[in-house]
Amino acid sequence: MIILETLAYISARWPEFLEALGQHLIFVGVALGVGIALCVPLGVLTSRSKVAAATIVNIFNTLRVIPSLAILFLAIPYFGLSFTSAVIALTILALPPILINTDAAFRTIEPAVKEAAQGMGMTAQQILWRVEFPLALPVIIAGVRTATVEVIASATLAAFVGGGGLGLYVSRGFALYDTSILLAGAVPVAALALLAEVLLSALQRAVEPPSPHRKRRPAFAGGGGCEG
Repeated sequence: MIILETLAYISARWPEFLEALGQHLIFVGVALGVGIALCVPLGVLTSRSKVAAATIVNIFNTLRVIPSLAILFLAIPYFGLSFTSAVIALTILALPPILINTDAAFRTIEPAVKEAAQGMGMTAQQILWRVEFPLALPVIIAGVRTATVEVIASATLAAFVGGGGLGLYVSRGFALYDTSILLAGAVPVAALALLAEVLLSALQRAVEPPSPHRKRRPAFAGGGGCEG
């Protein structure tokens, strides 16, 4: 009965639902885009420098213990109830798993592989893009997968600062004590998270090197992950 009521509610507000879905995807896309653009180069840097690893990775690890809602409300005094506040909070959430996995992916590539590439006359840039990056890519994608699922779920908080997204229905459902309205936001968010998990897991398997040139390391997961 509740599912039917939820479907009826979405159907009656279909244009609003599509707008909220679009806003939710924009939040996720911007946060992940900034996270990847920032953390992949940083991860390469930290994998090559013990000083950078000791400082940058530890700082980003600290971000994992700060609740997204706390970051959201810390941003409000500076950016107001806005899209920007929500994106800042979601981006900070996305950073640690991408950075930690990138650092671990490059750090654990066998030195013999790079030495062989140098022996073939490759430059440092060629080794990075043609040897190291393909080997590191599966672990990087694992970090992106973790970040994506977390950001999709946490993007519902954007509604609390007027940012919109599917969290609009979650907050509305709580305010009205109406489960069917709450599910209109919660179920699509869960479906998006599951879809992202399946697609990125398939992509990770697709780019996995056919031969083990790299030490196997566990991918970043919710309760722990690859440490540099």
